[in-house]
Amino acid sequence: MQHRSNQKTGIRKKVLCPMERQGKTYWMHVGNAFTNVDGSTNVYLDAFPANGKLQIRDLDERDQARGKPKPADVAAASALPF
Repeated sequence: MQHRSNQKTGIRKKVLCPMERQGKTYWMHVGNAFTNVDGSTNVYLDAFPANGKLQIRDLDERDQARGKPKPADVAAASALPF
C-alpha cells in the first residue's frame, strides 16, 4: 500500500461555522479541509461548533492573499478554565 500525502495532491479548503447574532450571520473559521485524489475529504478542526453546523468552502482570492491560516494559539487555549 502506497501512502500519498494529501497536502501535495489535494485541494485545500476552509471550514467555517455559521453563527447567528443579532439577526446577522457571521462566519467563524474553525479549521481546514483537504480533498484527496480519490475524492474523499480530510477535515481538521481547531474548534468544535456548538451549533453543530459546518460549511466547507474553496479558498477564494482573499484567503490566498492572506497566506496560510495560523493554528489556534495553544497557550491561550490551555489557559481556559474548561
